[in-house]
Amino acid sequence: MQRKRHLGIVLGGLLVSLFSTTSAHANQAYPDKPIRFVVGMAAGGALDTGARLVANKMSSILGQPVLIENRPGAGTTIGGSYVASAEPDGYTLFYSGTSGFISPALYKKLRFDLEKSFTPVGGVAWEQLALVVNPSVPAHNTAELIKLFKSKPGFYNVATPGIGTPHHLSLELFNKLAGVQAVHAPYKGAAPIFQDLINGRVHAAIISATSAIPQVRAGKIRVIGVTKETPGSSNEWPPISKDLPGFEAYSSQFILAPKGVPQDVVTKLANALRSALSAEDLKKSFDLQGSVIEHLTPEQMAERMHSELRKWGALVRESGATVD
Repeated sequence: MQRKRHLGIVLGGLLVSLFSTTSAHANQAYPDKPIRFVVGMAAGGALDTGARLVANKMSSILGQPVLIENRPGAGTTIGGSYVASAEPDGYTLFYSGTSGFISPALYKKLRFDLEKSFTPVGGVAWEQLALVVNPSVPAHNTAELIKLFKSKPGFYNVATPGIGTPHHLSLELFNKLAGVQAVHAPYKGAAPIFQDLINGRVHAAIISATSAIPQVRAGKIRVIGVTKETPGSSNEWPPISKDLPGFEAYSSQFILAPKGVPQDVVTKLANALRSALSAEDLKKSFDLQGSVIEHLTPEQMAERMHSELRKWGALVRESGATVD
């Protein structure tokens, strides 16, 4: 009887040792196949470009290809739904942006919860937005523009790339803090905005700061200010907050994994992301596309998600914006 008990203890110890060794080997093996970044926007935009830059750098760090899979639509929620239901093994990740913070308040029947359905891997970068006007508009700074808007409530219009975009919600925040009633003019993309802004069909617009640079240099439009005070690629333009305290809005990029991904895998991905974002060539590439690298750890990204969801959600509700 004693011998059987001793044999059982020995066998049990061997099994535990074997399991631990196998588990450790599996953890060390990650990744042993390609990783996918699911991007919730179409190819060619700032989010897609950022994802491809990061993917290329992380591929060399992790020793496996990091592939891009675009699943655009419904404010990044199509891509988000796909990743939320994916196998939590670290091979399918969600590369998202500020629209991901806005969508939960905009779309009423989401199949996921951004905080409960995902584990943050880290923050990547932010993109500066700019408030611009047609040169005929008699305002050269934020204070003058606010005064002009107040002189004719509901008369002046401001174009953005669409309802529920960070640009649209930036306008809602501007109206709220400035106490004005600029009219929202939603468009489908930047090209038609520039056409109508230059032709004077709309008075102003909130657009990507980088996309504004050629038109500004050509004298076709004028910059009133940028939406974030932190210096970036457009730091030659004054922040709107200089004349409107408390105003800050921008478009960010970040990476999430499905909830349930092993912690050691999240750590390995987070470390690879940190190494990628510290590379000087990647910083220059982001700067060329008008984005500024801002690395956030998984813990910092969780805090950012919490605050941004509430900030943008409140603006959506106050604006009354909705999408069927």
